[in-house]
Amino acid sequence: MIALTSSRRLRLAALAVAAIATGAASAAAQTAQTIAPRAGWSVTATPHAFAEAVRKLEEAVKANKMGLVTAASASEGAKAQGIAIPGNRVVGVFRNDFARRMLAASLPAGIEAPIRFYVTEGADGKATISYKTPGAVFAPYLDGAGADLKKVAEELDPIFAAIAAEAAKP
Repeated sequence: MIALTSSRRLRLAALAVAAIATGAASAAAQTAQTIAPRAGWSVTATPHAFAEAVRKLEEAVKANKMGLVTAASASEGAKAQGIAIPGNRVVGVFRNDFARRMLAASLPAGIEAPIRFYVTEGADGKATISYKTPGAVFAPYLDGAGADLKKVAEELDPIFAAIAAEAAKP
């Protein structure tokens, strides 16, 4: 065991307080962040709390005959470590028939599937649902893929828009 002098204990306590304050400031800054509209993205504010928006998104995916392929949540991971951050969840969505057609048109485009929705919790507690449109996701691969990949993207764009709109309904 290491014996600490009172000045060392005081310095350690000051460092601990600084670390906690830095973490709180970081969490506060994270709360203030929002997803801003940007080229190739769809950003939809919802009237729902975070957990309800996630539930409604998952229901909308199923209702639009798409598959929930992946899900990841930094806020759940942080919670498991005793840290609270605003809710966020990435939900990967795709369907096998689209996957087969996409891969037949462009093997490199396969890295993009599943296409992801991003549900984030705002400072007001309400959720936003964002995603890169399938057309934007596959755009970098069109030169080598031709019309088949473009057709897949054109078919997926309205499906993803419908999912986001349905999940955002009151």
